[in-house]
Amino acid sequence: MTNYTEYKQAALADLTAAEREVYDQAYETAGVVMELAGIAYQARIDAGLTQAQLAERMGTTQSSVAAVENGSRTPTVNFLERLARACGARLTVSIDAA
Repeated sequence: MTNYTEYKQAALADLTAAEREVYDQAYETAGVVMELAGIAYQARIDAGLTQAQLAERMGTTQSSVAAVENGSRTPTVNFLERLARACGARLTVSIDAA
């Protein structure tokens, strides 16, 4: 029986260089989306708000907040600005060395 790690390593070994580059970029993007999800969640929790309360303050729906928090939707800068304001915070953005 093959475990997931062995399966993944074998599958990645079968990729062409171009396919591997696409995979690596998608993997990195997914990591950024999940980091944003965690930031959004923590801001809401720190503000003591439910998803519904945050959504109301932002002028959006609870399902939109949930989608960002669970990583199924990539938030726009506008969404993040409204979220920060609704939580009594300020949005800051940085680009760091790789």
